[in-house]
Parts: sequence; C-alpha cells; structure tokens
Amino acid sequence: MRKTMLVLAAAAVAMAMAPAAQAGGFNVKKCKACHAVKKDKAGPAWEKVAKAYGSAEALAAVFKSGFKVSDRKMIQAEPKWKGRAGLMSGQYKKLIKGHEDEAAKALFDAVARGKI
Repeated sequence: MRKTMLVLAAAAVAMAMAPAAQAGGFNVKKCKACHAVKKDKAGPAWEKVAKAYGSAEALAAVFKSGFKVSDRKMIQAEPKWKGRAGLMSGQYKKLIKGHEDEAAKALFDAVARGKI
C-alpha cells in the first residue's frame, strides 16, 4: 500500500510539472525562441498570425498543405517575413509537421491567454 501511494504521488508530481503550453501533445516551448504573442521577434507576433488566419482551422489547413511560402498570409501582409521563410520552413519540418492541428490550436490558445 505504501509503495502504491509513493508511485501515485510521484506520478502526480510529474503531471503537475508538465508544460502547460501544450495542445494535444504539441509543446510550443521551442516556438518562444522566435515568437512572442504581442511583439515581433525573429518571427511575427502570434497575435498578427492569428488575425491573418482568423481561425486555428485555417492555419492548420496551410500547415497541412505543406506550408508553402505562397500560402503564408504573413508574408503577403508584411513582405519583410519573406526573407525568413526558409528558417520557418525548417522549423515546420522539425516541430509542426505531423502535429498541424495541435500546433494551430496551441497558437490560438496562446493568443487567447496572452502568453506562450
């Protein structure tokens, strides 16, 4: 009984320490290196991205179609992002591909919370 309680306690601690910025298993922690919610960094502010796409579903559709540069609304809205498209393409392949719905939902959730 005592061992069972210790195992349950350890599991509870591990779950409490899990990152909160997840949607369906997608963790946005690495996104913070280049993005913020309210201000541009190496990538556009997520508020701008959310406004450009309007919904997580619309953003996920662009992710699912291969995240082609020609489909990216931020590049159309602000051409300065075109020069950084290659960087985001690499991150898409490493972090987002296979998690398109979760990644889009995580972005919109972060904007609603006001923090990544």
